[in-house]
Amino acid sequence: MIIAIDGPAASGKSTVAREVAKRLGYKYIDTGAMYRAVTWKALKEKIDITKADAITALARGADIEITDLKDTQYRVFIDGEDVTEAIRSPKVSAAVSTIAKIGRVRTALVKKQRSYADTYPNMVVEGRDIGTVVFPDAEAKVFLTASPIERAKRRQRELKEKGHKLEVTTVERDIITRDKIDATRITSPLAKAPDAYVIDTTDKTIGQVVQLIINLVKKS
Repeated sequence: MIIAIDGPAASGKSTVAREVAKRLGYKYIDTGAMYRAVTWKALKEKIDITKADAITALARGADIEITDLKDTQYRVFIDGEDVTEAIRSPKVSAAVSTIAKIGRVRTALVKKQRSYADTYPNMVVEGRDIGTVVFPDAEAKVFLTASPIERAKRRQRELKEKGHKLEVTTVERDIITRDKIDATRITSPLAKAPDAYVIDTTDKTIGQVVQLIINLVKKS
């Protein structure tokens, strides 16, 4: 069974998806981490992120691995290098949407994402186009959302824990900008699948959201 969880930045996708996967014993796939890994690699190698040919070649050739959950922790590797923490930096966050809107990059990474289904029959997959493009036939589809200011506060807390200090207004502005880029890109824009179950997480706890999804899965 594939559970597709989509939504904008800081809507709670990663935290909720990891917990759902843990409770069900499913494989967890963070597709956003794959785009971040490519972005991190491009920045490290000083590749112009607006050069589609160069970024596409990087995405096609990269060996991206997401390890299994262990006590709700997971690791992201690109070409053998652990980038789990590095891909969450403000610098990567500011650049990832530019890379993610390149059609050929998305095609390359969607192919990698779908390949997981050949190995893992049960998965929780989260991103921005999972229920609409990557796995349109997923048995359960969820779209998480929250107010921009609430998402900004969440992201600010995450960044602070990693040693990055940004004003919440700056974070909110960046989130709104990223929302616009993600929702208006030509290839695989951020969108709610027609048959997705929408959950506004603004005033809900992680546990409440997880339980709503577990209930949905049981009905499916």
